[in-house]
Amino acid sequence: MRATGAGNGGRYRLLGAAGAAAAVAGGWAVGTLPAHDPWGLWVPRGTALTAAGYALAYGGLTALVVAWWLYGRTGAGVRDSLVTLVWWAAPFVVAPPLYSADVYSYIAQGAMVLEGHDVYEVGPSVLDPAGPGGDAAASVGGHWTDTPAPYGPFFLLLARGVAWATGGTIVPAVLLMRLIALASLALIAWALPHLAREHGRSPGAALWLGALNPLLLMHVAGGLHNDGLMIGLMLVGVVLALRGRWIGGSVLVGLAMMVKTPAAVALLFVAVLVGRAATGGLVRRAAKGLFGPGAVAGAVVVLTTLLGGTGFGWVATQGVAGRIHTALSPTSDLGLGLGELLRLLAGTDPGPVKAAVQNLGLAAGVALILLAAWRAAAGRLDAVHGLGLGLVALVALSPMVQPWYLLWGTVVLAATAAGSTVRDVVVVLSAALGYETQPSGSTPAYGFVLAALVCGAGGVLLRRERATAPGARVPGQRRPADASVEPHTTTAHRRAVTPSGE
Repeated sequence: MRATGAGNGGRYRLLGAAGAAAAVAGGWAVGTLPAHDPWGLWVPRGTALTAAGYALAYGGLTALVVAWWLYGRTGAGVRDSLVTLVWWAAPFVVAPPLYSADVYSYIAQGAMVLEGHDVYEVGPSVLDPAGPGGDAAASVGGHWTDTPAPYGPFFLLLARGVAWATGGTIVPAVLLMRLIALASLALIAWALPHLAREHGRSPGAALWLGALNPLLLMHVAGGLHNDGLMIGLMLVGVVLALRGRWIGGSVLVGLAMMVKTPAAVALLFVAVLVGRAATGGLVRRAAKGLFGPGAVAGAVVVLTTLLGGTGFGWVATQGVAGRIHTALSPTSDLGLGLGELLRLLAGTDPGPVKAAVQNLGLAAGVALILLAAWRAAAGRLDAVHGLGLGLVALVALSPMVQPWYLLWGTVVLAATAAGSTVRDVVVVLSAALGYETQPSGSTPAYGFVLAALVCGAGGVLLRRERATAPGARVPGQRRPADASVEPHTTTAHRRAVTPSGE
């Protein structure tokens, strides 16, 4: 498959929009439907409609992935890519939840805050089935029904507002949550071109890999995961920090942490940016980098927690997700396998063995993040690129890994990574992981088979392109017009040695 011309962009835009519309249409029959919809819109259908729904959903996903893959070769600029993003995201506005039941947890937890329940002590099952949020609580995935919220107070404030505005009624509550998800997508789309320009990369290519990514569309616009909000706030905060406005950037990163705590990784790299941009001796620069952003974000954390009225219980609930085994987590799989082997050989309890391997993996992920931050502070690694690599390492070595977690680092790397093996891996995984989960939110065995097949096909296509057209532009590669902008002469690198603006 050779590189295609920019004139084909409109054709691929239409193909992707048709694919998104088909996936949404299928989702009305086989999406993550609520246990009870008083409006009668999102309800189970008959056998024939269910089969048609699966065909539409998987056919639409495939069309979107193909359109995305080909669109990346057109060299489309920022304006065209933003138009394409609108076309591809628009069908999801009216979709039921897809690929996950998490949005029902969000709505139920918002209703819990509204009614005065401690969301960090009890789960959605405490809600009155006939009261506000009762339908959402009944629709929560089984293992989350009695699980305390692992989310920060800022997100729970938003969820509380949704529950208050809609009374917890399923359809309007989901649609209001989708507005938050689409706003998150807008933040990401705004930040990516700015980050790309700061790093001498193609802004259009950054939008292609970061915002038009089918994994992002399916799991943020479709699945409504609050990871999108965390990523959007984090990226805008990093853009501000790169431009010397580190106080505002630290505020946004603090808010991102109060959605999901992995955003704290960004605070470390903002500290590196601030320290490298500060004037004075080494001690003064290190102190400003270490304590400045931390103090600002810490104040945001405390203030948000106090305003939310939910208390500091979120600190103790960060490990609840790790109790759930996900097959995408190498450390959990290894720990489980080793634990079961020792149980057979020595009769030991596999639980502690699995937990030990998970903890070792998490410690290794943290060590890699610290190593990337150290290299960035020493000037041997770009700080924002280090952030992307660190987030990918954290996800890969975490005890719980979901397909959309890849987006934490992918969206950052979309703006910082040149054509490289890392970028190729991100591209192929983005195409493949959308198949791992059913539109209904379950994870069937054939999902892993489909994902593996897509990975294999993607690798073959990339190798064939390089073999048959060595000079062709592959997805995400800089345009020729950008080739004269060397990374070490970009605005980001110049600011790294000049005083901060805040």
